[in-house]
Amino acid sequence: MTAKTRSATLVLAGTVIGVSLTLGTAVMGARTANELPLEQMRTFTDVFSRIKSDYVEEVSDDELLEYAIRGMLNGLDPHSAYLNTEEFNELRIGTTGEFGGLGIEVGMEDGFVKVVSPIDDTPAARAGMQSGDLIIRLDDTPVKGLSLNDAVKLMRGKPGSILTLTVIREGEDRPLSIDIERDIIKVTSVRNRMLDDGYGYVRISNFQTKTTADMLKAIRSLKEEAGGSLDGLVLDLRNNPGGVLSGAVGVSDAFLNEGNIVYTDGREDDSKLRYDATNGDILDGGPLVVLVNGGSASASEIVAGAMQDHGRAVVLGTKTFGKGSVQTIQDLPAGGAVKLTTSRYYTPGGRSIQALGIEPDITTQPGLWNRPDEDEDAYTPLSESSLRGSLVNDTLNEEEPTSEEASEDEENAPDELVYDDYQLYEALNLLRGLSILSSN
Repeated sequence: MTAKTRSATLVLAGTVIGVSLTLGTAVMGARTANELPLEQMRTFTDVFSRIKSDYVEEVSDDELLEYAIRGMLNGLDPHSAYLNTEEFNELRIGTTGEFGGLGIEVGMEDGFVKVVSPIDDTPAARAGMQSGDLIIRLDDTPVKGLSLNDAVKLMRGKPGSILTLTVIREGEDRPLSIDIERDIIKVTSVRNRMLDDGYGYVRISNFQTKTTADMLKAIRSLKEEAGGSLDGLVLDLRNNPGGVLSGAVGVSDAFLNEGNIVYTDGREDDSKLRYDATNGDILDGGPLVVLVNGGSASASEIVAGAMQDHGRAVVLGTKTFGKGSVQTIQDLPAGGAVKLTTSRYYTPGGRSIQALGIEPDITTQPGLWNRPDEDEDAYTPLSESSLRGSLVNDTLNEEEPTSEEASEDEENAPDELVYDDYQLYEALNLLRGLSILSSN
């Protein structure tokens, strides 16, 4: 480890939410990596001085320096950020599972708030917020010009109070007005139920420190309900924006007996990490289907990529978000922290999915039976590559394979599940087929 204090390593799609400068002696010729650029520092101090003397309103030194720090980090990529003490505490709360607000994972894009994913069973999810929604107004306050922290503060408030969001959504010809009642958000990371005799379902809404333990408990409960073993399991990672890296590694390890799960690579030695599976598959090799979509980001993509590269599961759904970078939270001595992109992560097969995403083994659009005449290509969901300043993929990418369209067999009479969740219906059918093959 370096002298930096690393308190937590996160792989998040969005934000849940006096410095002294010493100029060294100028040296002729090329600068070393640790020397400050003298001319640029002179420009900085000149601009600082002009703001102090000429700006229409008085601004404190602390405010200006915080703005400068935020701008320096925001200019790197969409995920690096400065967190003051309040924001740092909020981030800690978000990874442990309880916080106040609407229940949406958000990020900043071109001065507006963009929804990465609504969180399950929260006011935002119940109000119909969708991944990719662009929030342009909070009540009567335009979002343009606000920092992400300021926007998040406006979205929070007394439980029971109503906030009206003005939202631009792909496929809609005019902005939508959505009323959401604020509430205390208690995120349950893992949910489970039986889909059919012998076939279980586990939903992971985000990755917290206790997600692996909760998932193992849920699967054991399903196995007990099924009489001791499962014929197959659906692991639903749709609209899961990510979370702590250890959660993704633990969930992947639960289904693997050996081999690499994920490895990271960055400039410093302590950013070059490798996570391998330990012996023990909780399903004993039973059929597994992983559901993903455009809201599946970061830690979700680690799990999907590991399952796919090892051939342990069939990945079904639509292309994932494509966030292949790792952010490290580094405490600052004066309080607060820096969330800094320190490495890229790679699947066991050496794939970097940064700005590319995971292509499912079987592409299945949601609700095809419900909307048979809808143009599937009319809506392009938000992805990592659409974010301004996103890191480019540093590996040589072959031509992306073309996925076959999902079959729409009208002769197969759909049960109620197809109208509620077509992708889950297809996952259950796939599990039944895999179970038959494995038994044979």
